[in-house]
Amino acid sequence: MDKGTQEAWGTGAGLWLRRYHESAGAPVRLVCFPFAGGSASYFFGLSRLLSPDVEVLAVQYPGRQDRHGEPCLESVAELADAVVTELPADGRPFALFGHSMGALVAFEVARRLRDPGGPGRPVRLFASGGIARPYRPEGSGELPGDRDILAHLRSLGGTDERFFASEELQALILPALRADYRAVGAYEPPGPERLGCPVTALIGDADGRTSPAEAATWRERTSGDFELHVLRGGHFYLDACQEQVAGIVADALVAGRPVRTGG
Repeated sequence: MDKGTQEAWGTGAGLWLRRYHESAGAPVRLVCFPFAGGSASYFFGLSRLLSPDVEVLAVQYPGRQDRHGEPCLESVAELADAVVTELPADGRPFALFGHSMGALVAFEVARRLRDPGGPGRPVRLFASGGIARPYRPEGSGELPGDRDILAHLRSLGGTDERFFASEELQALILPALRADYRAVGAYEPPGPERLGCPVTALIGDADGRTSPAEAATWRERTSGDFELHVLRGGHFYLDACQEQVAGIVADALVAGRPVRTGG
């Protein structure tokens, strides 16, 4: 995708949020959190499909793309704390969508949104790609090194093989990957705490990292309604199932409004 198509409008929320399509009249927002090593532009296609009925704000973690020169954060809690301070507080309803590591960050953001003076509570959490659990090499209590990170990333699929053959590309991306893997590896889930908002879990049927049964444990994290959607694909099922995911989001947030597909 060229640079022009990736350009984002300002959101008035500093460096953390990207809006790729104008949806000023949308009745609801969707704040999207990328996976380990990922960036806001991963949600460009989902934003296009949901516009103009849902305004998509994609989170840009420091240390990648236009924030490449900033130091990465190595804690899920730090990422969540930062995003909470940047969310628009104009009273418009909003939901959270996180993929893989992003599901953890989105969950932690939802836990923090209890202050009546803040942006409010999310109307729904979409937890995509299963429950991210701490990753360490087999038989090791240590956090993974670069070789382990690259091997694990390759096993998940969804990454262009040219990346694994290019030391130059790896040098650009590895700092963010290291930070994100450390954040996930150090993450300690809270006790039996439930969100007040409904939760929708989404997963690929061939995800070797998390099974549909494991993804269904998100049910334990809400006192509200729960849905599980098993779509065709691996850990990065979203690459091929964007229209299906957009339909699921639209049905949950703006029922009765058709989602734009194709084009």
